[in-house]
Amino acid sequence: MTALRNDVARLGTDGVTVGYGDRVVLDNLDVSIPTGVITTVIGPNGCGKSTLLRTLSRLLKPRQGTVLLDGHDIARLRTKDVAKKMGLLPQAPIAPDGLTVADLVARGRHPHQSWVRQWSSDDAGIVAKSLEMTGVADLAHRPVDSLSGGQRQRVWISMTLAQGTDLLLLDEPTTYLDLAHAIDVIDLVDDLHEGGCTIVMVLHDLNLAVRYSDNLIVMKSGSIVAQGHPSEVITSDLLLDTFGLQAKVIDDPVSERPLIVPIGRTHVTPTSDERLG
Repeated sequence: MTALRNDVARLGTDGVTVGYGDRVVLDNLDVSIPTGVITTVIGPNGCGKSTLLRTLSRLLKPRQGTVLLDGHDIARLRTKDVAKKMGLLPQAPIAPDGLTVADLVARGRHPHQSWVRQWSSDDAGIVAKSLEMTGVADLAHRPVDSLSGGQRQRVWISMTLAQGTDLLLLDEPTTYLDLAHAIDVIDLVDDLHEGGCTIVMVLHDLNLAVRYSDNLIVMKSGSIVAQGHPSEVITSDLLLDTFGLQAKVIDDPVSERPLIVPIGRTHVTPTSDERLG
């Protein structure tokens, strides 16, 4: 894992407020995404995690404030220019019926096409490399809707890679995956990070977030309550205050990072008074 570089931000927000109808979800939010590391946004359901990611990717327009991409107001950039810098994997994406893996991944090259620049051998080479990097080259001619959940996630990530960006936003990349496939996908994300990509993702699995991230953003009710390296952020008090989760935080014997051990009602040790009760 790369050391956190707090002095450099590829992406961030300045006083951003976002809402749906009369409901404000993010209120005057400031976020800084450092370069070259995996940043993971965690928090309870409805706290604004996906809204933040959609705002960072320009899918949602802030009511006020600014999203900055490489120091520029993202709202003032052309859509193609944004797509050349930043790839987005939305939550539970759906491909058209019958679309093959190769055709889907090739769509990642659309931002680079124009009436003066048509499809070329360079584009074909980038698609082939993206398929190879994600381990799905042998599935190139299969329909996307015939694949398993883990295979489909790899294909979608391959499409974002084909955009040729070094900044990837991933909204719940492990949704609907069993643990083995989830780890497989997050290992792939880590490989991309080691290859030079800046990653921003939303995860529900706290222990995967802790193990694979160098920068955590912890959200609650549309606000950021903590940000930093997992070893500095994750405590029993934070888990209780933010998630309402009783848990013990111990050292992970595999990653030497915090490991969250949830405590259910069945395993809460009663006090002496309760035992006598």
